[in-house]
Amino acid sequence: MKKPIVIVICGPTASGKTALSIELAEKINGEIISADSMQIYKDMNIGTAKPTIEEMKNIKHYLIDCVSPSIRYSVADFKKDATNAIEEILKKGKTPIIVGGTGLYVDSLIYGIDFNEMQVDLEYRNELEKIAEEKGLEYLYNLAQKIDKQAMQKISKNDKKRICRVLEIYKSTGKTKTQLELESRQKEVKYDFKVFAINMDRQILYDRINKRVDIMINNGLIDEVKNLINKYNEIPTAMQGLGYKEVVEYFEGKYSKEDMIEKIKMESRRYAKRQLTWFRRNKNIYWLDASKKIDENTNIILEEIR
Repeated sequence: MKKPIVIVICGPTASGKTALSIELAEKINGEIISADSMQIYKDMNIGTAKPTIEEMKNIKHYLIDCVSPSIRYSVADFKKDATNAIEEILKKGKTPIIVGGTGLYVDSLIYGIDFNEMQVDLEYRNELEKIAEEKGLEYLYNLAQKIDKQAMQKISKNDKKRICRVLEIYKSTGKTKTQLELESRQKEVKYDFKVFAINMDRQILYDRINKRVDIMINNGLIDEVKNLINKYNEIPTAMQGLGYKEVVEYFEGKYSKEDMIEKIKMESRRYAKRQLTWFRRNKNIYWLDASKKIDENTNIILEEIR
C-alpha cells in the first residue's frame, strides 16, 4: 500500500520557512505542524518568532502556543503529538506539512526515532544541574563525550539541555543516544516523508538574523521576558531557550543592554550554523535556493512530490 506523503520544510532560523510553508499549504490544501522546540510554548511569542494570525492566512497550525513554559517538553512528547496531528490532517484529506528548524524533532519523525522507553530521572537531572554549577558545563560535556562521542559532534558545548540528555539516556537505558537512534531507525516508517531544506548565502542569512533580533527587541522582547517571570513567579524551564536566557542574564546584571543584544545575535548565528550542519548530514534532503522567489520554490516542491 502506498504510504501517505508528508512534506517537511526545514533549515536554519530566519531562512524563510514560515512564508514558504504557508504559500505551499494554500496551494495543496495543506495544514502545518510546527517542528520548533520554542514555538510550542505559550506566552513566548516575540523571541520565538511565532507566525502571527495574519501571517498564518487561515491555515491551521499545530503544536504552536500550546504548552506552559514551566513544563519540560521532550522529543518523545513532540513525536507523539506530531504523529497525532499528521493523522488528524490526513483524515481531513489534507496534506501535512512539518515546518521547523529543530533537527532532533525532524529526525524523530523522518527516521522514526523513539525515546519513549526512557523514564525521566529527576534525581539524576538535579544531580547533573548541581555538577554543572560546581564544576562547570565543560565538565559535563567531556563526560558525555566519553560516553557518546558521535552524538556530541552535533551538540554545542553551551547546550546544557542536550548535554544532560545524552547523559540521562545512558543512565536510564544503559545505551548511548547514538545506539538508540540506530536501533529505532530499523523500524518501518509509516509515512513517505519528502524533506526540503532552505539554503541561503551565509552572509545574507547572518544579516537577516541580526535584523530579526533588532525587530524582536523593538517589538518588546525584554517586556515579554519580564511578563513571563511575573506570570510564572519563577524563571520557567523554557527560558533556557535562545534569546530568553540572554535577557534573563541582562536582568541579573551580567550584560549591558547593548551587549545582551549582541550576544543574542552571535548565539543565533551560531545556532543557524549548527542547524545547517545538522541538516546537511541528511543526504536525502532536497535543498531549495532561498534567492529564488517563494512561488518558484513552491513549484519545485510540487514537482518533487508528484
